[in-house]
Formats: sequence, structure tokens, C-alpha cells
Amino acid sequence: MSELLSKNIPTARLDIKSRRTLSWLQICISILAVCLWCGVALAQEDLFAEWVKSFRKEAVVSGIAPEVFDEAFRDMQPLDRVLQLYRSQPEFRLSFAEYLKLVAPENRIAEGRAKLAENLRLLEKISADYGVPPHIIVALWGVESAYGQKPGNFLTIQALATLAFDSKRKKFFRAELISALKIINSGDVTHNRMLGSWAGATGQCQFMPSSFRRFAVDHDADGRRDIWESRADIFASIANYLSRSGWRRNEPWGQEVRLPERFDLRHLKGKRKMTVKQWQSMGVAPIEGEEFPAAGTQASLIQTGKDGSFYMVYHNWHVLMKWNRSIFFATAAGYLADRIR
Repeated sequence: MSELLSKNIPTARLDIKSRRTLSWLQICISILAVCLWCGVALAQEDLFAEWVKSFRKEAVVSGIAPEVFDEAFRDMQPLDRVLQLYRSQPEFRLSFAEYLKLVAPENRIAEGRAKLAENLRLLEKISADYGVPPHIIVALWGVESAYGQKPGNFLTIQALATLAFDSKRKKFFRAELISALKIINSGDVTHNRMLGSWAGATGQCQFMPSSFRRFAVDHDADGRRDIWESRADIFASIANYLSRSGWRRNEPWGQEVRLPERFDLRHLKGKRKMTVKQWQSMGVAPIEGEEFPAAGTQASLIQTGKDGSFYMVYHNWHVLMKWNRSIFFATAAGYLADRIR
């Protein structure tokens, strides 16, 4: 036995030596990896610093005060979280029923009714000015930010700078970043109050900066277009967006319908417009308890997804599509508005 053990001693020593060598090798590799990572990070920081320096010149030429730019970009670094969200946008498809449960659940409908009642006087005044119904305004407010409870907590300037520096749509986000800086430059908001989504949409109605500059309204006349805190400005800005996009006063957006058997589905996708009377002659009918608008109203048919419900949609649905070019969004916003009303 002692002889056997003595024969195994060199092997044991060799194993210990090998393990020590392997451990040192692993440590060296780890140190090298850290050094390489640090080098990449420093190189990225240098590239971003050069980008900011170049962009500053463009911003100042476009009318941004140098002190406004410097304050907004002080200690600025790209946000990894923004890039993660940009690069990992979900590819899966929800059914419309699943989407509706997320966008217009029963608790959001109930809260929408409470918000409508709470702000009715203000909403009726804005509705009279812009021709957009109160329940439509409240519904968009609800869909975009859960009635102001979830407007996003990303600094808009930092989110847009990150995407303008490192994304596939650099030109688009660069233009939005200039618009955002112009908003700050005008005195509507400070950069640290300008919060929103990772993609740069900001405020309780989630306007991209270019949309803010076109449609935001100072309804309370305090000298600032404040879509972050002023309900008067938020509601009026939503109404102004829809009004200037072609909203028709006292017209519906759409309604769910039943189709006859063997209906030619090529009539769908919202591309073919006919009068309500013509659709009725083809067997299209409102769901139980509903009525169609005037027989001469122009309408299209859509289906909310491959296996979704069928809707007759009118001019104002197409206006909602200008807000967000998604059949799901436009239809869900209209549905939520109807439930709130």
C-alpha cells in the first residue's frame, strides 16, 4: 500500500501544480477581459464626447443658447437601459383581445369615468373650443400615461441623445433632440423636468418633441405649455392635436360589427370606403344594441388581427391613426373612450 501511495505522489503533485497554473491562467484571462472592457468603455466615452462636441455646434447654430445646451448635457453619458430597450423591442404579436386587456382593463375604464367627472367643466370648455369630445381626450390621456400616473421617468434629453448617438434611426432622433432642446430654450420646461419614455415621448400625453412644438397649447395662460403637470394644457394639447389632424365634430370614430357568412374579406384593411348604406346592403350589421350613423356616412371595414373582431370605422378613426399608426392603438383608444362615456 505504501508503495502504491508513493507511486501516486508525483501525480498528485502534478495535479496540484496544474490546478495552480490553470487558476493563474484564469486570473490572467479575467484581468485581460476587464482591461479590454475598460478600453472599449473609455473608447465609447471618447466617441460620445466627440459626438456631443460636434452636436453642440449644430444646436447653437439652430438657435439653442449655449448655456441651455451645456446645462442639459452636463455630465451626460449614454444610457445603457435605453439601448437595451431599443434593441430588444418585443417581436411577439398579441391578439387584439390581449392588447385590449392591457390598454383598457376594467379598472382603467372605471378610473377614466372618475377622471371625466372630476374634470368635466374644464373638458367641456376645451371640447367646445376644439370640437373633440371629453371622453376621447380622457381616453388618450389614459392610454398614454394611465391618467398621468405613468408618464415615464427617463430624462428626455438623455434618452434622445443616446438614440441619436447609437441607433439605426440617428437622423430621426437627432432632429427630435434639437426639437427637445428648443422646447427647453423657449422656457416651457427645464431639462430635469422633461421626463418621458425611453424613446423620447414626453409628458402625460406622450408627445415626441416635434409634436409638442406643433400641437402643445398653453391653455391656462401661465406662459408655458406644460404637458407634464397642467391638466388644462394636457387636455387642450390632446384636443388641438386631433383637431388640427382633421377631427370632425359630432361624428363617431367606429363600432364593432357582424359580417354575413361568406363575406369577401378583401373588403377589409380599411382601404375600401363606401357609405354605411352600401355596407348594409352587403349584409354588414351593427352588434346587438347598437345603431349605425347616417346612411350616407363614409366608412371602412377593418379586422383587429387575423382572428380579431370586425369594426366599421369612420373618418375620426383615421385621425386616431395619425396619433399612433397602429390599428390596435386607434381601435383600443376608441373602445376605451366609448366605455368611459
